[in-house]
Amino acid sequence: MNFRTALELYKAEPSTARAKELAKELTGEMTVKEKIRMLQGHAMGVTIKNTLTKGRYYNGEAYPAGGCKRLGIPPVLFTDGPRGIVMGKCTCFPVSMLRGAAFDHELEYAVGEVFAKEASALGANLFAGVCINLLRNPMWGRAQETYGEDPYLLGKMGEALTKAMQDNGIIACPKHYALNSIEDLRFSVDAKADERTLHEVYLPHFKKCVDAGAMSVMGAYNKVNGTYCCESKELLVDILRDMWKFEGFTLSDFFYGIYDGPRSLKAGMDVEMPYLFKYAFLYSAYKKGTISDEDIDTAVCRILTALITTLPKHKEQPKSVILSDEHTALARKVAGKGTVLLKNTNSTLPIPKGKKIAVVGRYADKVNVGDHGSSNVYSPYCVTAYEGLKKRFGEENVSVYNGCKSEKALEATKNCEYIIACVGSDWLQEGEFLVNLGNIKKKPKGSGGDRADLRIPPEDVALIKALAKQGKKLIVNIMGGSAYVINEWHNIADAIVFSFYSGLEGGNALADILSGDVNPGGKLPFTIAKKEEDYPPFLHLGDKEREIDYGYYHGYTLLDKKNIQPEYPFGFGLSYTDFEIECSDIVKNDTAVTVKADVKNVGKVYGEEVVQVYLSSDNNAVYRPVKLLKGYKRIGVKANSAETAVIEIDLEDIKFFNPETKSFELDGSYTILIGNSSRNVKEAGKIQF
Repeated sequence: MNFRTALELYKAEPSTARAKELAKELTGEMTVKEKIRMLQGHAMGVTIKNTLTKGRYYNGEAYPAGGCKRLGIPPVLFTDGPRGIVMGKCTCFPVSMLRGAAFDHELEYAVGEVFAKEASALGANLFAGVCINLLRNPMWGRAQETYGEDPYLLGKMGEALTKAMQDNGIIACPKHYALNSIEDLRFSVDAKADERTLHEVYLPHFKKCVDAGAMSVMGAYNKVNGTYCCESKELLVDILRDMWKFEGFTLSDFFYGIYDGPRSLKAGMDVEMPYLFKYAFLYSAYKKGTISDEDIDTAVCRILTALITTLPKHKEQPKSVILSDEHTALARKVAGKGTVLLKNTNSTLPIPKGKKIAVVGRYADKVNVGDHGSSNVYSPYCVTAYEGLKKRFGEENVSVYNGCKSEKALEATKNCEYIIACVGSDWLQEGEFLVNLGNIKKKPKGSGGDRADLRIPPEDVALIKALAKQGKKLIVNIMGGSAYVINEWHNIADAIVFSFYSGLEGGNALADILSGDVNPGGKLPFTIAKKEEDYPPFLHLGDKEREIDYGYYHGYTLLDKKNIQPEYPFGFGLSYTDFEIECSDIVKNDTAVTVKADVKNVGKVYGEEVVQVYLSSDNNAVYRPVKLLKGYKRIGVKANSAETAVIEIDLEDIKFFNPETKSFELDGSYTILIGNSSRNVKEAGKIQF
């Protein structure tokens, strides 16, 4: 039997069980060397070709792994993410953190469909862009690649992206499994977590993606409880396969994910990426008896099962879909949906037509779409803040100073009525640690990685303070991957918007928001604290310590538990209109709790509100969070109208992990809280179990 025959037999009887049978039969047709080749990345040739001929050295084409020409088995063809397809010149969407701020998993599914089409057009069949590591401290340089601090939000967004990829015949690959949220020490840090913390805080979003059909999972570089993730039997077998029933294959993070080939293979790590390195010695280990036929066959069957179940849905796409009007329009829409309005004193925004505007700051007219590492998407254009505002308000009405020297900025703002100050971070200050090869002891300046400071640069603060003295309307536009401590200046700004890294249409989306063409409806996917000490501890490159406790509380759960007031709470975001939310019904059945809420727009313009449902356990015998997000719904409402939001909460999502029984269980009763942020909720009722 060859692969084509296996596919035809699967199509006649499509089920995972049948795919596993066919995978086992196909594995039996292969030689030992062919099977071992299935477990190895083969990207060296692609990398050399791209470096020499195209000046590109990372993922310029799909990275292959495995494959068997004799039997017609295609290789796994890897492309990275998560803000678009890294190969070629594709549509750069806003970073995942902005998409998380949209609180709209249906919209994320649409984004995933675009990713699947552009990946297919360039020949990939695996998308490693379902990044769902939890943000525990905003110091983390790659926070922009994930959706926020809350496990439920991460799970819903990751689930949507996973489904979109798998439904379109692209293998979805959630990453980095697990507890990966420190960048500079990613090769050496050991994250410690007890069972409850592991299963309730850091793993449930991965399980959601597995339940949604993900057929691959990428292991992380770091250690968890003393063992490297890519050789952790607990993570890769006991939890992922035995507990969650994952049927796909695992692959390592690149280059330094695996330290001992046989040990990793036996622990459940199936594919080493992207080159032959530690798995280059698997055949000699097999000859010595270090690994067995069963070890090899098990891994090969997993890979084949993923290919057999996913590829029949694959639809080849022409290259013309890349950067199509439909795709760039969606990128602009998404950027608008996720932009968060933090402050709007005396209705400073929206800006009326005909007003004189100055756009200043280091990012006023600079492309700033995020990290330049493995997630970089090479779009042929990017609309800056100045370009977008100039197009919307007219070139004659918009001036620009692209810098942060206060004197020059003041000169540029002489004749304006509104000032847009573009501040925050870029790829030099946060992102993938571009020079970290595992042995760097001192971090070079401007090399990405974890943030050195949770505040925006001091020259940006000085700029804001100087501009505020002019008495003109001052709007601060924050660009960056996650939260900043802004208590030294936020009170002097008339308005603050958080636009994150907003993609190739970001400038146009910003103009849509500031002009009022789009009413902001984004909500913070993280907590903005009043001071750095309100976040959990973090480790930096210069620290001697390599172990860190990933505690049970972080973000809003930590501040709730300590009764600390945030600067801006999780789930917070203003609109140009006002809403009233009232719970109208709560219904419980054997599988879910359905909450209905009437949302009334009491303002004068259309707007979108995110109704958030939090649950608080009434069990006082075991420590529990004060409340946890367990449902949300983004809903649009016309002025002076009302709509009903229906939010269904799966009972599995409200259970807690019992270390004694090694299972998730329901508490006796819960209080349901409903509102539009973690700190603006009211009791809606109780449910009993």
